[in-house]
Amino acid sequence: MAKVLVVAETKDGQIRKPTLELLSKAKAMGLPADAALIGSGVKGAADTLAGQGAATVYLADDASLANFSLSAYLAAVKEAAAKSQATQVWFSVSELSKSLAPVLAAKLDAGYVGDVVGIEGSGDALTVTRPAMATKIIQKLKFTKDGLKVLTIRSGAFDASPAQAKAATVVALATPPADARVVVKEVKQESGGEIDLGDATRIVSVGRGVKGPEGVEFVKPLATALGAGFGASRAVVDSGWMPYHTQIGQTGRVVNPDVYFAVGVSGAIQHLAGMSGSKLIVAVNKDPEAPIFSVADYGIVADLFKAVPVLIEEIKKHKG
Repeated sequence: MAKVLVVAETKDGQIRKPTLELLSKAKAMGLPADAALIGSGVKGAADTLAGQGAATVYLADDASLANFSLSAYLAAVKEAAAKSQATQVWFSVSELSKSLAPVLAAKLDAGYVGDVVGIEGSGDALTVTRPAMATKIIQKLKFTKDGLKVLTIRSGAFDASPAQAKAATVVALATPPADARVVVKEVKQESGGEIDLGDATRIVSVGRGVKGPEGVEFVKPLATALGAGFGASRAVVDSGWMPYHTQIGQTGRVVNPDVYFAVGVSGAIQHLAGMSGSKLIVAVNKDPEAPIFSVADYGIVADLFKAVPVLIEEIKKHKG
């Protein structure tokens, strides 16, 4: 019988939205689903997974799992998959899954497809779709053999259904042994207060058109007014105007927000690869031939330094 194990991801002890999307998708397809919950101080999040459809939550909660370790997390997921008797293991696309999912598939001799944006079929007879060649084509793939299937799925590809209040059925996993070859000495985080681009439902992104760090700061209040994440094109990051973790595109973050504002972004294909799945795209650029307008739902042909203050004012009026 087909069965899905969703590998949950957390932030500050809370389940991240992409995990809830995966459980909702499994439920919509009529597939029974369990969840693997790994980390430190995460036990309290098990009920959230149950409320989203996880029949059983396989839990590895230990201080040694506070920081990601490939060998430790791999051992926990392998044990959860075995106990769950899952025929499919689903991850959301993230730094964690990019490291963990391919290794899991190799260790278990499983089929693997990454960066999935669509799933069709019933049971284990799946057809999946994913963008390729910087989103210039969409691949439709079928698994050619039976056995375990491992998928990484883009955030925003599916909607999260309303959750129900439900107490979780929890099965404890063994605490994986520490990896003697890798010791985490320090974790450095970027300045707080930012909305993570992977969780943001609204994003404002800036491109080379902002002309410099001062232009970045000029546009940032638009993100604040919208309650949006604040990202950038590769050109902005390469110029040192914004840090790498804000880069959106083929070599940065792939995002799928409800609303995406591209301000001064020309729309190079590498950038489009990271944001073209946004549900609504608004572009501001003074060049009417800018490629970004080919994917935008709404385009404003104007000098961003004149348009952005008007947008902020109108948003504030709308908020009252």
